[in-house]
Amino acid sequence: MKRIPLEQLIRESKAELYPEQYQYVCKLIEQQKIKPVKASPLNGKSPALHQSYWLTEDTPDYTDEIRELQFDLVPTIRIDYYLSHPDIYRREKKWVRLLNRYFLNQNTQNPRPVSLNERSFQIWGREKFLQKEQGRKILSHCGILPEQLFVYSTTEPLAYYSANKSVPQTILILENKDTFYSMRRFLLNGREQIFGETIGTVIYGAGKGILRSFEDFRFCVEPHINDSRNRILYFGDLDYEGIGIYERLERLFYADHKLEPFTGAYETMMQKAEAFGMDELPESSVNQNQNLSGVFFSYFSREMQDKMNRILLAGTYIPQEIVSITDFDKGELDAV
Repeated sequence: MKRIPLEQLIRESKAELYPEQYQYVCKLIEQQKIKPVKASPLNGKSPALHQSYWLTEDTPDYTDEIRELQFDLVPTIRIDYYLSHPDIYRREKKWVRLLNRYFLNQNTQNPRPVSLNERSFQIWGREKFLQKEQGRKILSHCGILPEQLFVYSTTEPLAYYSANKSVPQTILILENKDTFYSMRRFLLNGREQIFGETIGTVIYGAGKGILRSFEDFRFCVEPHINDSRNRILYFGDLDYEGIGIYERLERLFYADHKLEPFTGAYETMMQKAEAFGMDELPESSVNQNQNLSGVFFSYFSREMQDKMNRILLAGTYIPQEIVSITDFDKGELDAV
């Protein structure tokens, strides 16, 4: 209950004479809108009034909500949270009823997964309700996991180019867009080898986006790309973040494919950085996660590992764009 002073009540009475002020306060007490704080001192007038009061509030009646929770909802929806918070259920029952209707109409024998936004619209008539609105909170209050709605997440589709569909072949995942376009152009012009490796397909990973698109790689690419006999390489910036992307992706691929760093490309990066001038390399962005497992470095010689670590420890990095289309093949690129 909220505590209010006598002075506030007297102001609200808008009465100038004390007898009228007294009657106003007494009427509020009779109507059970306020209760005197008996421990508070009297005001010293006659008749006397306490100097502090409790502002009472009407206790809401949640009988209908409790009955609905206990008798109208499917067993899948847990009701313990709402029974303890009937005021929240009163605010959210519109959405809970729609979820209840979905479970009542659901074909539990053969549920068919649909996308998150599609299921959201099916249940609540709002495609973003689960992703950006209060859908997750409603599910939590109902004790429902998103998986129980048989949904799958969607990501931006992978951009890739296959020079051929032979199997097995070498797949190259690239961190940055410029390098992807350059290598795609190189292959489109009939070239096959990049830094000494015969490349069949290049994939634009979009930095950390490849981690979100991993399911697309496994389930949405063409069969010749996902063939278990393929060799898969990765090439990105030489900094903590770029190496970290490789190491996280390597763990994701581990069960189905071996993922290796494209050593020829990284070694060319190092050669060009030395020619460019190590002191002229750009500074790394701050707050990069420096927790690396070491699996990336295990593919390089000790001398190359030392050079790479010196760059990282200096707070600098080598961008993937240090190599260009003129570096992919040391021969003449007449066709490009």
